[in-house]
Amino acid sequence: MERLRQRADFLATATGTKVPAAAFVLQARKRSDEGPVRFGFTVTKKIGNAVERNRVRRRLREIVRHAKAARMCAGHDYVLIGRRAALTHTFARMAEEFEAALRRMHPEWQGNTSIA
Repeated sequence: MERLRQRADFLATATGTKVPAAAFVLQARKRSDEGPVRFGFTVTKKIGNAVERNRVRRRLREIVRHAKAARMCAGHDYVLIGRRAALTHTFARMAEEFEAALRRMHPEWQGNTSIA
């Protein structure tokens, strides 16, 4: 998994498709190349103090790390915006929400459940 690090990439992804979930918002944008999938994570200060924001960010990174790579489309950038509910939701529930968000984001990949 490659990471988004530049502000311009985050802003470009914000113009793409958005899928809300209880613990996060998933944004996606198709790039012009067919390179590897890239992920960005952001948590605003209104979520809580630095400890809580970092906990949300770590949980989101683990959700993506454990997700099925087959559901993520090459040549796409994804940004996960953490919400306060990510502090209290179970890891399993967040993982299910992430899978559901990816299915809603890419309905053409519905039948593809194999791990790449």
